[in-house]
Amino acid sequence: MSMATLERKTKKPKIQLGNKGESGMFTDSSPESRRVIPPSQDTRAKFKVVYVVLESQYQAALTQACNMINQQQEGVSVECVGYLLEELRDPANVEKFRQDVATANVFLGSLIFVQELAEKVVEVVSPLRENLDAAVVFPSLPEVMRLQKLGSFSMASMGQKKSIIGDFMKKQRMQQGAKFEEDMLKLVRTLPEILKYLPSDKAKDARSFMMSFQYWLGGSPENLSSMLLMLADTYCKGIKGENLVNKADIVAPILLPDKGIWHPVADQIFDRPSAYFEWYDKVHCPAAGIDVETAPTIGILVQKSHINTRDECHYTALIADLEARGARVVTIYSGGLDFSGPLEEFFYLNGYPSVDAVINLTGFALVGGPASQNHEKAVKVLKKLNRPYLCALPLVFQTFEEWKKSELGLHPVQVALQVSLPEIDGAIEPVIFAGREGLTGRNVPMSDRIDLLAERLLKWATLRRKENKDKKLAVTVFSFPPDKGNVGTAAYLDVFGSIQEMLGNLKKDGYDMGEIPESPEALMDAVLHDKEAKYDSPSLNVAYRMPVDEYEKLTPYHRDLEEAWGKAPGNLNSDGQNMLVFGKQFGNVFIGVQPTFGYEGDPMRLLFSKSASPHHGFAAYYTYLEKIFKADAVLHFGTHGSLEFMPGKQVGMSGTCYPDRLINSIPNLYYYAANNPSEATIAKRRSYSATISYLTPPAENAGLYKGLKELSELVKSYQGLRENESRGPSIVNSIVASARQCNLDKDIKDLPADDFDTKELSIDGRDALVGKVYRKLMEIESRLLPCGLHRIGVPPTAAEAVATLVQIATIDRPDDGIKSLPRIIAESVGRDIDEIYANADKGVLDDVDLLYRITEATRAAVGAGVAQSTDSEGRVKEVKPVFEQGMTLLQGMMGQASPWKKALADSGFPNAKEESLSPLFEYLEFCLKQVVADNEMGGLLQGLNGEYILPGPGGDPIRNPGVLPTGKNMHSLDPQAIPTKPAVDVAFKVVDRLLERTKADTGDYPQSVAFTLWGTDNIKTYGESLAQVMALVGVRPVPDAIGRVNKLELIPLEELGRPRVDVVVTCSGIFRDLFINQMALLDRAVKMAAEADEPTEMNFVRAHALQSAKELGLSVRDAATRVFSNAAGSYSANVGLTIENGGWDSEQQLQEQFLSRKSFAFNADKPGEMSHQTDLFKASLKTVDLTFQNLDSSEISLTDVSHYYDSDPTKVVQGLRDDGRKPTSFVADTTTATAQVRTLSETVRLDARTKLLNPKFYEGMMKTGYEGVREITKRLRNTMGWSATSGEVDNFVYEDANDVFIKDEAMRQRLLETNPNSFRDMVTTFLEANGRGYWDTSEENIKLLQELYQDVEDKIEGVKP
Repeated sequence: MSMATLERKTKKPKIQLGNKGESGMFTDSSPESRRVIPPSQDTRAKFKVVYVVLESQYQAALTQACNMINQQQEGVSVECVGYLLEELRDPANVEKFRQDVATANVFLGSLIFVQELAEKVVEVVSPLRENLDAAVVFPSLPEVMRLQKLGSFSMASMGQKKSIIGDFMKKQRMQQGAKFEEDMLKLVRTLPEILKYLPSDKAKDARSFMMSFQYWLGGSPENLSSMLLMLADTYCKGIKGENLVNKADIVAPILLPDKGIWHPVADQIFDRPSAYFEWYDKVHCPAAGIDVETAPTIGILVQKSHINTRDECHYTALIADLEARGARVVTIYSGGLDFSGPLEEFFYLNGYPSVDAVINLTGFALVGGPASQNHEKAVKVLKKLNRPYLCALPLVFQTFEEWKKSELGLHPVQVALQVSLPEIDGAIEPVIFAGREGLTGRNVPMSDRIDLLAERLLKWATLRRKENKDKKLAVTVFSFPPDKGNVGTAAYLDVFGSIQEMLGNLKKDGYDMGEIPESPEALMDAVLHDKEAKYDSPSLNVAYRMPVDEYEKLTPYHRDLEEAWGKAPGNLNSDGQNMLVFGKQFGNVFIGVQPTFGYEGDPMRLLFSKSASPHHGFAAYYTYLEKIFKADAVLHFGTHGSLEFMPGKQVGMSGTCYPDRLINSIPNLYYYAANNPSEATIAKRRSYSATISYLTPPAENAGLYKGLKELSELVKSYQGLRENESRGPSIVNSIVASARQCNLDKDIKDLPADDFDTKELSIDGRDALVGKVYRKLMEIESRLLPCGLHRIGVPPTAAEAVATLVQIATIDRPDDGIKSLPRIIAESVGRDIDEIYANADKGVLDDVDLLYRITEATRAAVGAGVAQSTDSEGRVKEVKPVFEQGMTLLQGMMGQASPWKKALADSGFPNAKEESLSPLFEYLEFCLKQVVADNEMGGLLQGLNGEYILPGPGGDPIRNPGVLPTGKNMHSLDPQAIPTKPAVDVAFKVVDRLLERTKADTGDYPQSVAFTLWGTDNIKTYGESLAQVMALVGVRPVPDAIGRVNKLELIPLEELGRPRVDVVVTCSGIFRDLFINQMALLDRAVKMAAEADEPTEMNFVRAHALQSAKELGLSVRDAATRVFSNAAGSYSANVGLTIENGGWDSEQQLQEQFLSRKSFAFNADKPGEMSHQTDLFKASLKTVDLTFQNLDSSEISLTDVSHYYDSDPTKVVQGLRDDGRKPTSFVADTTTATAQVRTLSETVRLDARTKLLNPKFYEGMMKTGYEGVREITKRLRNTMGWSATSGEVDNFVYEDANDVFIKDEAMRQRLLETNPNSFRDMVTTFLEANGRGYWDTSEENIKLLQELYQDVEDKIEGVKP
């Protein structure tokens, strides 16, 4: 049976992300469940209230308030119906809402901050506003606040013009922080008393609003009843002035203090911690059996509105659970959205922190709610407190049952507001602990989640209180792919060298380490027994044999694994009787090897792995860590393992999600590469990790070697003899011949034939030819490549520091008033660097040479700056400030040049201005301090001490030096903040270049582009590739009133100046997890273009949508669906995994796998589901004539990882197109100062020349030994992956690689001795590339490879020494 047949027989028509109903929405709750109607025979004067709220806690209180009015009032009755904001995604509910507002007297709104839903509220209410007696809107987006109507009081100009008062208040908020908010809350309380003495109607109406706000903040049924009666008596027709309302029932607002310490059994709110502990320690704790002397203390932050509305049972449940475990609690609330003041006031006693860990149950950022945040202030307060900071959250947009059924998990808007934003504060562990009950809207505690939270909190608290000598740490290393010399894999990290450094630091810190091996090699040998070990063989050290009965007793979910793996012990991590845990214990530190997924070699499981579970051996490993070794914490070592990618919800784990089950209660620390914030974020959210960033190796220039170096010398010779009519042409002939030998003719299309005599060209013609060769050489030479592997805890060498700072120096930073060094140098000779870049790209010889000299001068100047701080060992451990006390100014007055100014003069640029250089080099000095000040080891020790790990952004330290110093708890960014304006500007330029090149090559614009979106790339570039998609379809993203990118505008064709280009977007699984709101934005953008009434010859989006609608029987809007990804909980096409393991028969199998796994469509009209739309996916792809990807960072290029070719649809499109033509493939490279657009084949050649074939790269890797051989082999395997998915790899790449690694006897012997398993994989890859037709070579080469394969097999099996 073919895979395609099996897919057709087994695939389900739809995968629901939200509720399992048919609506496609996240919630199917009904407003009718909260409609209050007076008895039918009621004769009292009736008023009708319609409300819309973001959160549900007001629902029950309003219902109760209305029932009180209907039961107690003699003259009036009330009809009331409420809509939760999320319910307005359903068009049927919007229509009901419209009908209700049309017959309403009063409209109420609160916290309407979701842009697309706010627009629906305005669309409905605005035309009906004049018919309403009152519209009262509490904090919401400005366009909603403008609906306000209370007599003469309105907010009609809010957000539309500059406000002196508004500017003043913003300034005061920034200056005073929490005090300002507290003062404003006092003002809300006192202002009505002042306003009632003012005679004007406007003052009375303003007082009514302020009183309403007080009642609303009070939140209780009694307060809300008084508010409704006040509004009816004052504004409602037929009631106003008729004396029908019993005014005795309109009582003054009953309010709790604006801030305080709350406890569910206390009969008061405490305003001082001393008063609270006087009651708590002496009265409550003895009664509850809590030992005050030994109990850990947990600080809890809660939302005041839940206490006001008496919807606090979820808080009470956690408090009760913690106290039942013997812990003390301090629960605080704030009347506003700034908790920094209450935290500093109530979590300290006698000047010292009184808590051991803190949990925020509001779900919001510490300072600010859904509208605005002050992360800098939050971090400052939390750093001072220095305790672990967790942020759990209740469900807002879904009921408990809807969340439970959802494969996505938490609603995307809640992820953006209540997961992403708290993470920027340094929050960890976004556990869902309560769910909305559908009928009443009240929060129901989830007992299993409450238990988990309590246990995890106490374990974090224990880390702070336990002595280091007694703490147990489980270090987990990875092995991927298995069976190939890969134990200890991590991106750009020397794993065993780093662990060796860590063990030494832990020993100094008092940890019981036992006997530590003396070297990384000895450590590796102790864990593996033999570094050549075949993974999962007895030659790996077995730390523990777990009997099956013990495993089943300690692993409560073991039966759930049997469907996929049968009964324990299974075949993986097993000796047939016991579960095997591999690793080695050193005192209280265990170093273990995480088991693999288990299905790597099975192509059928790869195709359908979404439903897979961990195997018994994987579960046994984490059971051992928690329940047998009894780890106080686990440290996952490097990027990345399998735990966080196990099946389960994307965000908001349940107790049946495997990451949650596996990590269970163990605090999880995780070293993650600083340049990979997207996958680090997945680890944070799905495996509850506190990530600790580590630096990737600095990127150095690739340099030139062998024939390329000789060619460069010929170019330099020509520059000196270009006007010599005999020697000049002769040298150019040699340049042409040498360029062809180096295969540069594939990149320089008009390179003359070997037999052409360049004497026939003019001197300008020869200059142009040499300029093109020179530019290509410069492109290769200046290409950045990471050198070696990073070792945690080791300061950088001077060369490494220079390499990093040179790249930082090449970027203009206009926001900081800093010019790039190349720009400053160019200006010193009266030139503009942008013009030089443009001319160099065209091959203008003089400017190619000038750019080369500017580049060399930049390196020299930065090197001179770093030299000041280089020690005798060639490392930078401490930065010696050059800018102390105006040093450079003083040097200038004395006629002394700064080190960099002197270096520039020595490089031929004496006129660079110090006033331009000083700001740049002051910035570079700051960056150097950040590089040196890495806290990678310190961050780990802070986590193990139960302290707060300082948060920081992940990304590219070149673009954003804020990533430095490393050792931070890495976070992503606010997903609703992208794409930023600078990202949009760059994106439109890149798209212009892409379309210009395509039109120049083919004569036409492409009609459709297949586009791949990655999570990390969009974080690093703040949404550049996201904006590129919008640019192609001719739509511009627009920020809303509070700066979030939620709105779109169609660019008129006249302004666009070209047709709208159709797109097919495949999003990585990680992009889907992090940016599902942006997927909705893209879907809306494409549909906006498809529905534009424009000629189809100028709107390819519309043309293709009309065609698909006709063929598939869809509406044009549905036929314009163009945003696809994996199903929820599934990652990648698994094409890379299949190629890495060799388990595939044909390219057709890979293409079917891609189509099956990446064809889940996202529809912004039905955001609660991703439906499996293979036919629509194929229909969209068959019109594609260009495929496109982005490269945004020097550390990761096309052959460094399998992700890029895993998502490449080039041959997939070729197989679907009616004409069978392979689409052109392009790659945008934004790693340099000027964005380049190259073909895929050009980029693969550049990658091969600068890495795989470059001695600087492979010798650098060989120096790191075992891990280095693996890195070289990985790039060869990934190169073959591009052959399989695109066919864009030249034969010479394989041939030259074979010459370097196989035909060179000394090299192949080094590879064999250093890591025989990886060398075997290299040999296998060469043979496979030949067997699959990707590499045409001699029989002699194949025979040698076959002999080598047998030799290496014999060595691994021990047949040969």
